[in-house]
Amino acid sequence: MASRFVPVIKFLLKGGLAGGSIYVVYSQGLLGGGEEGAQALHKAKEALPPALEEWAKYFGWQFPAIPKTDFSLCNAWNSGVRTVIGGLSVAPTRASEYTQYGWKYMKDLVK
Repeated sequence: MASRFVPVIKFLLKGGLAGGSIYVVYSQGLLGGGEEGAQALHKAKEALPPALEEWAKYFGWQFPAIPKTDFSLCNAWNSGVRTVIGGLSVAPTRASEYTQYGWKYMKDLVK
């Protein structure tokens, strides 16, 4: 009898976790504009090291020092987004060109 409810409980648990994670992401401003995302990233950069240090003390772990880099995650993200959007913007033209090339190739094979 209880085994019939296990899939329902699993589904509800997974749905609750997914909904909760979406709520947290939305409430932190990660689904907003670029300015809100930058603020959320700044808050995470400030909050993460003390939290890791506290957990490390609690569990008795020792982490190596975090190296300082001049790498900007925001710029890398924006560059990736621009590349993907640029590729999507030329996709219809490229598909048309490749289709024409394919038809020409097939016609030449049939001759």
